[in-house]
Amino acid sequence: MNAKRMMAIGSCVALLAAAGCKKTADNKINYTSAINTYYSSRPACLWTDSVKFPVQADTSDTTKTQGYDALVDQGLLMRTTAEKKVFIVASKQVTNYDISDKGRGSWTPDTQEPGAGNFCYGKPSVKSIDSSTPTTDKPGATTTVGYTYEVSGAPGWATAAETQTAFPGVAAQLSGPKTASATLTNTTSGWAVTSGPGRATRPASSADGKVVE
Repeated sequence: MNAKRMMAIGSCVALLAAAGCKKTADNKINYTSAINTYYSSRPACLWTDSVKFPVQADTSDTTKTQGYDALVDQGLLMRTTAEKKVFIVASKQVTNYDISDKGRGSWTPDTQEPGAGNFCYGKPSVKSIDSSTPTTDKPGATTTVGYTYEVSGAPGWATAAETQTAFPGVAAQLSGPKTASATLTNTTSGWAVTSGPGRATRPASSADGKVVE
């Protein structure tokens, strides 16, 4: 074994010793790992709930169409117009929106609801652990952790001005580091989030009046 490799292994061992190898240890590294694991299955997405396409919207109501139109501009959706009968002798113009071929590449299917899904643009990751309430490394122990997180590496369609205007929550999430708190519980396998901030953010959107958290 060469000297360079031995030095690398020695450095790793020193770092592990300093951090505490035990997953149940009450330290910042384990808290960070627990929160990032929690976020790994909760990406930041456009809508609070999964959506099924195609979607139909009244062309006269911009609060219903603005969000979808922004996604058309980014190539994620296709738009067509049609006439919808309201009464026997009357009709109104509506717009149909469906996922485009390009949009399929950015679509995240909902495994619990066939046919539904969301456009997700990133996963939050912890930048720092800022505070924690007193606790122990014993199973069943809890702590409330304050931390700073950030959503980075968003695709172009999420950073586009049209998208951020139509979905203010996206703009807020991508504007820089945010603070949050979560309750962690110590288990035999290590720390886990038992009460957190929910899904990664999102304020009300013009498409559905809701926001992604």
